Parts: sequence; C-alpha cells; structure tokens
Amino acid sequence: MPVTTPDQYKEMLDTAYEGHFAYPAINISSMVTANAALKGLADKNSDGILQISTGGGGFASGLGVGDQALGCISLAEHVHLVAERYDILVALHTDHCPPDAVDDFMIPLIEASEERAAQGRPTLFNSHMLDASNLPLKDNLDMALPLYERLARIGMMIEIEAGVVGGEEEGAAGSHDTPSEKLYTTTEDMTEVFRRMQTVAGTYLFAATFGNVHGAYKPGVVKLRPDILKQGQDAICAEFGQDKYFYLVFHGGSGSEKDQIRETLGYGVVKMNVDTDNQYAFTRAVAEHVLRNYDEVLKVDGEMGNKRKYDPRSYLKAGEEAMAARVGEACDDLLSSGKSLLHSS
Repeated sequence: MPVTTPDQYKEMLDTAYEGHFAYPAINISSMVTANAALKGLADKNSDGILQISTGGGGFASGLGVGDQALGCISLAEHVHLVAERYDILVALHTDHCPPDAVDDFMIPLIEASEERAAQGRPTLFNSHMLDASNLPLKDNLDMALPLYERLARIGMMIEIEAGVVGGEEEGAAGSHDTPSEKLYTTTEDMTEVFRRMQTVAGTYLFAATFGNVHGAYKPGVVKLRPDILKQGQDAICAEFGQDKYFYLVFHGGSGSEKDQIRETLGYGVVKMNVDTDNQYAFTRAVAEHVLRNYDEVLKVDGEMGNKRKYDPRSYLKAGEEAMAARVGEACDDLLSSGKSLLHSS
C-alpha cells in the first residue's frame, strides 16, 4: 500500500483515539532501518508512522554531503517505493525540528511536498514536527501557526510540543538538567495551545509533557504523571465543548512502565515515539554477530577471515531482523497489533 493519504492519516488518528490505542512512530536513518520498521509493522498487521530527525537526515545523505533535508527526501522516496509492497498504512513524518533548523530543514521539505501536490502527486511527507518548546509558549505558537497554515493547504499535519521532554535526543529541546517543573505541561498552557491552534482549519498532533524523558532508563527512574494529560483533555472539553480533544503524542517512552503507557492511551495518546529501544535492538544484534564470529569477521593473525561473515549485509540483516522484532513489541505494547485500517472490514 502506498504511503497514506491525508484522509487515511486522519482516519488513523481518529481510529486510534476512539479505540484507545496508539501507533508506534519509528525513527529511521537509513534504508535498512526503514525496511526494519516496515517489516515490524507489517508482521503485526499494524499501521504506523516512520519519522526522520535532522540528525537522521544528515546521516542518510552520507558523510560527504551531510545535507539533512536531502537525506530526508532520499529516505522518504525509498519508503514511498517499498511501502507499495506492504499491506498496511504508513505515514511519513519528521521529528524534532528546532527553530534554528526550520529554514534549512523543514522549509525545503515542505517545498518538495508543495511541488508534488501542484503536480497532482501525493505529498512527500504527511506531517512535520516543530519543536520550539524551549521558547516561551507565545513565541512557540507564533512560529507554529504560519507553518501549520502552509501545511494544511496541501493536506499535511503539524506536530508541536509545549513543555520540555527531559534528556537529549538529536539535539532536541530537553537536556539532562531540565528543571523538573518544566517536564510537566500545565493545564493553562494546554488550553492556550488549543485556543490558538483551532484558528487553522487542519489537523495537528500535540506533544504535551508529563514527566517523560528521552533516552534509556531503568523502570521506575522516569516519574510519569499521565493524569496531566487527562486534566488537559478535561479542560479542553470544559472550555471549548465536549467534542473537543487533542491527538496527543508520547515522547521519551523508553524505560516507562507498561501500565503507565497503557494509561496514556485512555487519555488520547495516539502516537508514541520509539527510537532508543530500536537502536539498542539493532546494535545488539550486530554486536552479537561480531562477537560470535570474531575470527571470521576480522583477519586475525594473518588469516583470511570469512567473507560471508564480514560482508556488511550479514550483520545488517541481523540488525534489521532484531529491530523489526522490537517494532513488533511496540505494536503489542501500544495495542495497535492487528488493527490496520486496510483489514478493519
């Protein structure tokens, strides 16, 4: 199935919200990781989201180029081609674009989608994330709204964040010394986000923070407060109407207790980013291949090694398989397994 249409993407979000499940949003940085994400979703008959960060785009364009937008375009074109061979829906998204990267990263990608739309072709991406959460909320929204209007004109969505996710992810707004109070979005800020964003006729995703932290942590270290999401949704209903709500995004889920993840699904989380755990799954498989085949991967003591074992395809396949399995685990955790819209009837 091709990459999702705007109507299908909106239906995905509606279905997840109403069904109290969420889609894994898998960060990719190469054809191999893109293939792993697609396979993992398909193996679980789950729709999902593939996303690329600024760092992922730079890596994908190669050491000799280092063009973040170009790398994203290359990977997106690959996904458009390969997704045709899978019987699920996937959306393409960019992750954590900071304010100082909008002109060089997000705008060229929007222009590429606008060009395709003018030709009657599907947009290159389905949505983009602006992460201006380090700015005062007014400045954050002042930057987001013109981008949202521009994206909405061609059927695309925007994701924004208010509050700060702790830890660090691709230079994202958070840091390890983020004051604890900044890790929790206030009800007042959530209400202001809804008030401002409703002025645009479109669809958006909102990453409200509730103690979530980027990176890998032992269970219990990250102090999540999912009730903050419920309080925000309740405030929206009270002020703007019972049929109003956010499509919420969960960042920094690694190390979170499964029951807390599941609790957020009841409060409107429809997308959860999965990156750190996939990176580890991929690298662990590569490391195991090297360690188990050390004398064959390396030409030890003047020997010739074994070409089949040091062929990059041998360990990259192992990484792809392991990452695909971890993606499948995320589908199970988020209750999206077996719920592809293509098979709902």
